[in-house]
Amino acid sequence: MHYILFYDVIDDYLENRKPYRKEHIELARKALARGELVLAGDFADPADGAVLIFSGNHPGAAEEFAKNDNYVQNGLIKSWKVRKWNTVVGEGSTPPVF
Repeated sequence: MHYILFYDVIDDYLENRKPYRKEHIELARKALARGELVLAGDFADPADGAVLIFSGNHPGAAEEFAKNDNYVQNGLIKSWKVRKWNTVVGEGSTPPVF
């Protein structure tokens, strides 16, 4: 089962994130090492958001990530939300029932 953490970022996010980037990436690497985070990155052209994909049986890891993320704590993220993602094809997906 997967959960997607959506970030809606502030204007000039790329410039404003510089002092916080190292700590943010370290938080992501720790979540990856624990097997919670699958993939993460920000949108390009325009850089107006980001997506982080988590694996697990509940949304807790994604929610805790956002609550502890220095990007959120320092106002770079205007809003965030976690959505359950029903994956049906690909590594780690749940095959559909017919």
